Amino acid sequence: MNDKIRSNEARDASIPGLDMKLEIVVIPVSDVDRSKEFYGRLGWRLDADFAAGEDFRVMQFTPPGSGCSVIFGKNVTAAAPGSAQGLYLIVSEIAAARAELIARGVEISEAFHAGGTNVGTDEPYLFGRVRVSGPDPEHGSYRSFASFRDPDGNGWLLQEITNRLPGRIDSAATSFGSVSDLSSALRRAEIAHGEHEKRTGGMRDENWPDWYAEYMKREQTGEDPPQ
Repeated sequence: MNDKIRSNEARDASIPGLDMKLEIVVIPVSDVDRSKEFYGRLGWRLDADFAAGEDFRVMQFTPPGSGCSVIFGKNVTAAAPGSAQGLYLIVSEIAAARAELIARGVEISEAFHAGGTNVGTDEPYLFGRVRVSGPDPEHGSYRSFASFRDPDGNGWLLQEITNRLPGRIDSAATSFGSVSDLSSALRRAEIAHGEHEKRTGGMRDENWPDWYAEYMKREQTGEDPPQ
């Protein structure tokens, strides 16, 4: 009996360390080739286009810097085309992301932020249902959005995140998903370091690489910036 209890405890203790990585989201579409053209135009990587006879076809795309992909196709899901809503795409700069999508011919909303209420006629998203024009006035992380739809009406949201909540970064993995994310983080560190030099009498800090590294690490983990 004791051996059985110890065995169960050993199994339970292993559960918190089990990786469960979300890697696929299914998008219901009506025209596979039209959707292929649209998501390819977004600049997403085409990973697979597989067919089995006339009755089945599956396609996979991955957004730049994403660890999760989307799949769509013929007889891939019974969900109604266009019924996938509230699909989040995380970006480091909402204005730059909008500009890129517009340059790719995508119709996208203006930047907006939450109106502080969960009722209203605007489409749902995490922080409410009333959109206020323009990005968040305080440029708070997680607070600025823009939206667009694919040809079937599946709804996507760009969300600007510049500072992750504590515990959201896996220290064993890279914190920056793309070159643009890393570039944006370096620019924020540069601005913060300029303020740091002003506070220390305007003298050039020869150890700025160490300061940058510490600032970027703390920003990603939600800690206070170095002084």
